[in-house]
Amino acid sequence: MGDRVATRDAYGKALIKLGEINPKIVVLDADLSKSTKTDGFSKKFPERFIQMGIAEADMMATAGGLATAGKIPFASSFAVFATGRAYDQIRNTIGYSGLNVKIAATHAGVTVGADGGSHQSIEDIALMRVIPGMTVLNPADAAETEKLVFAAAEHQGPVYIRLGREPMPTVFDENYQPVIGKAVRLREGKAATIIATGIMVERALLAADILNQKGTSVRVINIHTIKPIDSAEIIKAAWETGAIVTAEEHSVIGGLAGAVAEVVVQNRPVPMEFIGIKDRFGQSGTPAQLLEEYGLNPEHIVAAVEKVIARKDS
Repeated sequence: MGDRVATRDAYGKALIKLGEINPKIVVLDADLSKSTKTDGFSKKFPERFIQMGIAEADMMATAGGLATAGKIPFASSFAVFATGRAYDQIRNTIGYSGLNVKIAATHAGVTVGADGGSHQSIEDIALMRVIPGMTVLNPADAAETEKLVFAAAEHQGPVYIRLGREPMPTVFDENYQPVIGKAVRLREGKAATIIATGIMVERALLAADILNQKGTSVRVINIHTIKPIDSAEIIKAAWETGAIVTAEEHSVIGGLAGAVAEVVVQNRPVPMEFIGIKDRFGQSGTPAQLLEEYGLNPEHIVAAVEKVIARKDS
């Protein structure tokens, strides 16, 4: 794995690169530009940056208006505020109208750390996934973040991009090119499949290494696009490995676990186990403490894989 970089940092740098090549890019922020890393764009392109203040609902409605005028707005705030405080505007102004707005929400998941449960969004994927026509992206590292931000700008229609605060290991190199809606198979294996998203992709790879040392080969799939999800890759995994474990830094209710299960149950039912947050709120602690507390470390994935294989073979 490479250097540790927060996906929010990669987002900020990607915005500047986008702004240099596309004059339609405009950025809005809700009084958190230093934290969401949109401040770099604001300094380089002040005429295309709008500081909305602590008014997330107004920010989303304004972004919708800019989209109707042919701009490509990126609206940024913390995930808990972007998806919670402004849900009505996202649903009825952006989603219902199919407007070309990109919502980039940082500080998602429990790795926000000491800010605690009030600021740790663990339901944002579920909220965004249920909105008709909304594309939902959850990059695994800095490299994937930059590529998906560019892809989102080119994609026509509303997009939600989930980003984190904590620096995480780099999984991909600069030659990596994700495609919206297409899963990425990172490891081959026959005993089971680990389907991971976001920061859990790196942890899934570590779990696969541990299992390989035990003589168990598992497939690892990166789902950077939660919606539209790559059903074909999931169905293939169900048929070819017969068991699936999902891994996400989000509630297993309505997140990746639910999305994958919906595909599996309708096409090729197989035993499944879910790694994620089990109907709990977040709490204050260091990212490392919280990843352990909520069962999001590689050893937890290993245990889930061994359990699901036992279920498959019983």
